[in-house]
Amino acid sequence: ALGFPAAVAVLARPGSSLFSWHPLLMALAFSFLMTEALLIFSPETSLLRSFSRKVRVRVHWALQLLALLCALLGLAIITYNKHLNGKGHFVTWHGLTGLLAVLYAGGQCAGGVLLLYPKLMKNWTLAKLKLYHATSGLVGYLLGCASLMLGMCSLWFTTTVTGASWYLAMLCPLVTSLVIMNQVSNAYLYRKRSQH
Repeated sequence: ALGFPAAVAVLARPGSSLFSWHPLLMALAFSFLMTEALLIFSPETSLLRSFSRKVRVRVHWALQLLALLCALLGLAIITYNKHLNGKGHFVTWHGLTGLLAVLYAGGQCAGGVLLLYPKLMKNWTLAKLKLYHATSGLVGYLLGCASLMLGMCSLWFTTTVTGASWYLAMLCPLVTSLVIMNQVSNAYLYRKRSQH
């Protein structure tokens, strides 16, 4: 989760151009911050597993908010950069998926507020809200990872990273996606077993 943004930082050299901030911010948002925010609830891998659920929820919230801010800034930078260079906006699969991932993340963060204040949703149980938030969060996370992977097919990335290194880079969001999917499915199965 941290290795991918670190590698992107070395490749992009943030500050060398306006564009250079886009890959770094998006890698930080979707590869590092969101991954860590979701792993907070893992009984096996969370660094905060000994803390109360309330503390873990607050850290999750803070990390997700930071991820959203990085993603919004990354989106703003690439949009402005394309405007300066007279290029079309959101004309590639990477651009469209990235836009959708950022918008989805914003919606998911707004949905997370409902878990902080469940009384706003009078006809829904807290358990249902948590299940829907986790499930839709997984969809959003996978969308973000798909956007990262499509970004690795861009001209900038494929001219910078070649051979086995490209495949290794592609494995990063793929492996974290599998870890997160496993965590969400285990949490769902655990809830099902505890209800019976």
